[in-house]
Amino acid sequence: MSSEFSTANRAWWDQDAHNYHESHKNYLSSFYWCPEMLHEKDARLLGDVRNKRVLEIGCGSASCTRWLEGHAHLAVGFDLSMGMLRHGSGNLVQANALEMPFADGAFDVAFSAFGAIPFVESSVDVLREAVRVVKPGGRFVMSINHPMRWIFADDPESFEVQFSYFDRSGYVEVAGGEVTYAEQHRTMGDRIRELLQVGFVLDDVIEPEWPEGLTENWGQWSPMRGKMFPGTVIFVSHKPYLF
Repeated sequence: MSSEFSTANRAWWDQDAHNYHESHKNYLSSFYWCPEMLHEKDARLLGDVRNKRVLEIGCGSASCTRWLEGHAHLAVGFDLSMGMLRHGSGNLVQANALEMPFADGAFDVAFSAFGAIPFVESSVDVLREAVRVVKPGGRFVMSINHPMRWIFADDPESFEVQFSYFDRSGYVEVAGGEVTYAEQHRTMGDRIRELLQVGFVLDDVIEPEWPEGLTENWGQWSPMRGKMFPGTVIFVSHKPYLF
């Protein structure tokens, strides 16, 4: 199933790459962690990266990686979709997050900003790869859609509850008997346990608030929803020296 998910999502993002970039130009213009437009220059969740080797997991067109090129010693991004990578530039690799083509401890910092983790069947396997490629003492940060968002209709103006928070069966689109798109759901507790299971130490959990003045809808994110409940959660963690 993981292979089926990968094949489906690679094809979906390849096909949607142009439309995605046309629809989200502001968000893709720099290093934003989430639709709430939290910028790394303000949040500094990666810490001081001036002399660090940094890896972006599921980089898409690598807007975050591009920003890091002017700040980190080395910034590398990888993504499953060549269609998305063609919209980017820099040190980019096409690869599957379940099998990262990098040596153990190759990076000082790794992160994922809405990339890869929600789109594989087994996110814990992605985290195992992340903890492998980060050196002891290194940082790992990931932003994903807030698990509570899963229960609501995929409509930025709706507060209708459609799904159970505890239903982990995920969302799958099928056409002609084949999976064409897949996304999985985990609870907040699941996400924390997976990070701890692979060996990361959790340092912080951030639920960005909707900022004043931001009026742009982004998929299911909107000012109306954002003022009532979180749309994003960011986990900040590190790999202990005694790993």
